[in-house]
Formats: sequence, C-alpha cells, structure tokens
Amino acid sequence: MILRGRVIVRGKAEGYVVKCDKPVVILGDINEREGTACGKSVVNKIFVFPCGAGSTVGSYTIYGLRYYGNAPAGMILQEAETIVTAGAIIAEIPTVDRIEISKIKEGDYVRMEDGIVEIISSRPHS
Repeated sequence: MILRGRVIVRGKAEGYVVKCDKPVVILGDINEREGTACGKSVVNKIFVFPCGAGSTVGSYTIYGLRYYGNAPAGMILQEAETIVTAGAIIAEIPTVDRIEISKIKEGDYVRMEDGIVEIISSRPHS
C-alpha cells in the first residue's frame, strides 16, 4: 500500500513501525537517553504517531534522541506541529505528515522517501 503525505524532512528510511495512538507529549512520553517513546524503543524504527504536544523544549528532546544515538530511522505523523517539525529538522530525521496513520499498524515494515510511505509488509493479524 502506498500513502502520500507532506515532506517535513527529506530523506529515505525504512524499518519496523513503533506506533503511539495518542498525541505524544514530547517531554513526558519520550526518553531520549533510553531511546523510548510511549514506553517502546524507537531506535532505528519508524515512529508513527498522530501529533506532538508540549512546550518548545520538546524540539530539543527530539534532537536528544539523535545526540544520544537513539533516533528513530524516520517519523510519520497525522499532523506535525511546530515542536515536532523543529525537532525533526535539527535532528535530521526523515519525517512526513498528512498521512492517514490508521492504515499503519504496530510492527508493519515500511519504507518512506520524500513524502511517500510504502507499507512493505503488514504484521500478522490475530
């Protein structure tokens, strides 16, 4: 399945999806030293979430993921607001928004490049 969105940060990335179904409170839900978001590892994964929330310090938290070597390979959002956008830019994490994230499931394997998200394989459904 191919999904098309808006490029926030250009680049190529692929990997398994780690998904948060609620808006991510950047300072509370992301631990840049451990490389976790919503209690799950995002290191070298494709981090999918609806949007971010919180103060402007959140941009530096996203950058902190890169600084500590724990950045996701890419980020896919329903709607990237200023905090996530600024963080993705300074951390140089390929990022796309305006994607219908309900079509992407935890554990899917996806490839993303410049606004195009391709679901390569879906996780098995029980």
